[in-house]
Order: sequence, then C-alpha cells, then structure tokens
Amino acid sequence: MWALGFEYIGNGQWLTGAGAVPNNTIENPDSVGPTYNPGDPNGVEVIDDDVPAEGRMAAVVPSPWDGWPASWASPQWSQLGPKFNDLVDVAWSALDLNASVLSAMPVYRVKNGAVLPSSAWMSNPDPGIYSGWPEFAKQLFWDYQLGEAFVMRMSASSDGWPYSFRVLPPWLMNVEMEAGRRVYTIGKLDVTDDILHIRYKSTSDGARGVGPLESGGARMVTAAVLARYASELAQGGGIPKFVLESEEELTPETSNTLKEQWWASRMDDLGTPWKPAVLSGGIKAHPLQLNPQEMALMELSQYAESRISNLLGVPGFLMGLPSGDPMTYSNASSLFDFHDRRKLKPDAVHVMSALSNWALPRGQSAELNRDEYTRPSLKERVESYEKLLAMGVLSREEIRVMERFVDAGAAPSEDDLVAAEALTGGAS
Repeated sequence: MWALGFEYIGNGQWLTGAGAVPNNTIENPDSVGPTYNPGDPNGVEVIDDDVPAEGRMAAVVPSPWDGWPASWASPQWSQLGPKFNDLVDVAWSALDLNASVLSAMPVYRVKNGAVLPSSAWMSNPDPGIYSGWPEFAKQLFWDYQLGEAFVMRMSASSDGWPYSFRVLPPWLMNVEMEAGRRVYTIGKLDVTDDILHIRYKSTSDGARGVGPLESGGARMVTAAVLARYASELAQGGGIPKFVLESEEELTPETSNTLKEQWWASRMDDLGTPWKPAVLSGGIKAHPLQLNPQEMALMELSQYAESRISNLLGVPGFLMGLPSGDPMTYSNASSLFDFHDRRKLKPDAVHVMSALSNWALPRGQSAELNRDEYTRPSLKERVESYEKLLAMGVLSREEIRVMERFVDAGAAPSEDDLVAAEALTGGAS
C-alpha cells in the first residue's frame, strides 16, 4: 500500500497530505521491519488559503505510510520509467556533455541559405525563467536524449507564431492517442495546441518517445549495483572476507557461535576491523584474497559504463574510460569529430528541425553553428581558404563572414578588407 503526498497550487487551492490510512502493519510493524512512523496516518487534507496560484503547477510526490520501514525507499513517481530513474554517474556525465556542448552552439535563422536576423526567442525563449538560450537548450537536449522533450508555448506574437516558450518535465505531461493523433493534457487541461513534442524514437501508434537508455536498463542497474558495492567495500575498510576452518567437526551451534564471535571481534564498537584476531583450539582463518581491482570488479564495471556511454553516443575516452590505446593529438581530435558526426549533428538536426517547423514560418529554419566544436586551427583554415579562393569556390567577402570578421549582409569596412587580405595572402 502506497501513500501519496500532494502539493497542488492552482486557483488558490492547495492540496497537501503525506499518507493514507495505514494497513494492518501498524498493529504488527515488525512484519515489515523495524518500527517506523514517517507518514501521516490522517490521510489527505484539502486546504483553501486564498493564496494566488502564480502560474505554478501541480506536483505529486510519494511518501511512506505510517509504519513504513526506514530502509525501504518510496517509488519515484515523478520519475517513472527507466529513462527517469536515478542516473549512474557515467550516464549523467554523457548526457551533460552532449547537452552542454549543443547548448553552447550559437543559434541562427536562415532562409534559402541566407542568414536572417535572429528571432527574439533565439536569445532567450522565456526571460521569466531562463537566463538565456543556453539554459533553455540544455534542458531541451537533456530531455530529448532521455526519450522525449516537451516545449510549451507561453505567448504568441501578432503573427501567431510562438513568442516565448519553455521546456516542461516529461512526467508532467499525459499523452494519449486519439483518432490517430496525439492529445496532450496537464491534469484535465488540454494543451495540445500549445505543445511541441520532440521524440528521440517514435512510432506512428505510440504516444511517447523512447530514449537510448530504455534498452540499457539492465546495464544501468549493473553499473549502479557495482558502484554501490565499491562504496560499501570502501566503507568497510577494504578488509577481505575470511573462511574459518577447524580440524575437528563442529556442530551447527558451535559454528554459529564461532562466526558471531569472529564478527564481533572484527567489528567492535570502535569501528577498527583491522585489529589482529586471536584464535585458539585449532581454528584457522583463511582470507579470500582479492586484489583491489578484483574486489571492485573493475573490468565488469568499466564494460557496463562503456556500453552506457556508447548508448549515448559519447566515445569512452571523453568519459575518462580506458580506451586501450595511447592517445595522441591526432586520434584525440578525430574522436571529437566522430562525436560530432555520430551524435551531435543528428541530435541538432532532429531537434532544431522540429523547433523550426513549430516556431518559424515555412521556408525558414533555426540551426546551430557546430563549427567551433571540431574547428581546425587557424593555420589549417588559412591553407584551405587559399585553395578554395584560387579555385573560385569562395570569395574574400565570404571568408570574412565565415571567420566572423563581418556580419552577413553588412558592407565590408576598410579594416575588414585589410584583415581578409592578410588572411588570404593577398589572393583575389
């Protein structure tokens, strides 16, 4: 039996509570563990305090019922599904790397290959909640990698296109398939006309998106268990386990007594398990010898983390995982290029195309400038520009734009011409 804790703020109504009427474990709390009373046995209470809602939304969180053991965790209802479970550190790091790099890329608007002035939302989609485009973009790409991202229009401009919008947490949205189309609701409020739903992987008959970590649920569990095991091993001082042997046959009672005495002597009140043991009567202790790597199951842990990193499109080297080969500048740089081609470009194209079709008129698109992530050195760029200029593929003005010496469409100044001439060696 689960109890619910609610906090609903809307129209001046607050719904709070932390528990439900407990079951018969209250009469016999030892049936589920040590006596523990964290919940509210009085159930749910509705309070009307006439406090303005201020646009805040409902939040539903679980709490233990009265008598729930302290060692038992309550379900994370705000994070249902494998894609919302607590992330192991390597998954969190990979998601953060992808989202951070993509959110740092400048966004611009183009039409038929020409760069247009940026829309207002390209600097900050919602000034009331975001500090700028990077914060919004990081939330957007983070949720997208977990399977699906929801963007809600907060206001529209005079031409009807979205003027401000924000990312909503996926657990808040209820999505249903009705008559071959998706219908979106928040509680009982239908928000279908104001929602952009960007799915990592989708099907025509599925309401929700599916992320790469869905297929890696078992590896996520494995990595979490191994990390917990290593932590518990470190907390125990890294003391290996022992087998007690006796030349005489022992009765079950004697064996249990000997085992408890050994444990008590090794784990006394002072917490000093490294104290030497004293044995007599022919009893011998044989430690189960394991080196630190074997004790922490390093190879299995690294394999699980490598697979998780690969699911998220990040080379293991970028996550600090061993690659087996010494890294040089050349192959390290190629990893960044591979990361961009394998993960960043597909994600950027998918997300920005969906955002463009939703927030911009037909024919216009919002794109991310990914050049900085894998941009060659200035020397390599100059050599390439010289060849392209000699072939007539690029002009000096186009090179100035590419190097950000001048904005697209602006008339070049004398300083721009001098800089471009220096960059191209005077070629025309």
